[in-house]
Amino acid sequence: MVIPLVLIVAITVADVRSPADVHLGPLLVIAPTITASFAGPRLTGLLGVLAVLAEVFTAVFHGGLSTANHMAQLIALMVLSALVVFFCAVRERRQRELTRVRSVSEAAQEVLLRPPPRRIGPLRVAWMYLAAEDESRIGGDLFAVARAGGAATRVIIGDVRGKGLASIGEASVVLAAFREGAHRYATLRELADALEESVCRYLEETAETDHDAGEHFVTAVILNIPDEGSRAEMVNCGHPPPLLLHDHQVTALHSRCPAPPLGVCGLPGPAHCTETFTFEAGGMLLLYTDGVIEARSPAGDFYPLIERVAALHASSPEALLQHTRRDLLAHLGERLDDDAALLAIERTPAHLLTRHPGKILSEGGLVRT
Repeated sequence: MVIPLVLIVAITVADVRSPADVHLGPLLVIAPTITASFAGPRLTGLLGVLAVLAEVFTAVFHGGLSTANHMAQLIALMVLSALVVFFCAVRERRQRELTRVRSVSEAAQEVLLRPPPRRIGPLRVAWMYLAAEDESRIGGDLFAVARAGGAATRVIIGDVRGKGLASIGEASVVLAAFREGAHRYATLRELADALEESVCRYLEETAETDHDAGEHFVTAVILNIPDEGSRAEMVNCGHPPPLLLHDHQVTALHSRCPAPPLGVCGLPGPAHCTETFTFEAGGMLLLYTDGVIEARSPAGDFYPLIERVAALHASSPEALLQHTRRDLLAHLGERLDDDAALLAIERTPAHLLTRHPGKILSEGGLVRT
């Protein structure tokens, strides 16, 4: 506030001390303009009134308000100050609307994504979500963690085609079906089949499949991690492979029998097959959506997730995601073009009751079953 007030005084004094043919009064509009950058319309209007009063004082000092030049300056200053106040009011209303939208979207995200617990069974969990649409803070990426029968934890991460608020419907269907089926179905294959059925039924009821057939689908990875032992299971439905971090090495768990994305209904394709991999104590899994690996730098280079994760040597899931977030945003140089989600899971040795010796598996650490 000191700056615009000092400007009003300084411009007024300079105008009074200047020759009669030199007019500095129009510069007074700078004061309300600067005020609008940090204050609301009321305070901006107050500075506008002070600027007009200063112009009136200058006009009286230089011969009165009756001169055409002083009247023109005064009218111009009043009009410009009024415009500044008007645009300040519009901006403030826009900010209030934006705040409401963010509040609603954050509430929807809390209900839809429901942050997983930091500890579940023998696992430590951390997550991060970056929405491409700044005003929504929510999009079509999804993840969830749930306990299953038989002392195990089931995990899903997925990506609905599209981004922003339009993709929330399909994401909610997948998450609801997963949470309901995680403890109901004995195998991952049955759970994946149930998710496919739910998505297809939703698309039949809501999507205009005659006009955009094949345009609605959800890529997903579903995991089953038993509390005991070092074996875990995975079903991959067209999603980027998870990364396994162990002993400072990073392995991409490429699927040897990937299934089509969820929602590709009525098309022939391989059945959902379950693959196993070794997930020992001290290891971490990093699940992510394609918004991470497809993020481009200003030069057009994709984000090299595997190389960057391998160089981090993070000590915890939280540290891994914090470092990855900073590195990803530094790589972008600007905002994301697509939603991005990451889920980091660490198996802790404290809860591991049995230890099975490791075994060299096929490429990517997977065995088809």
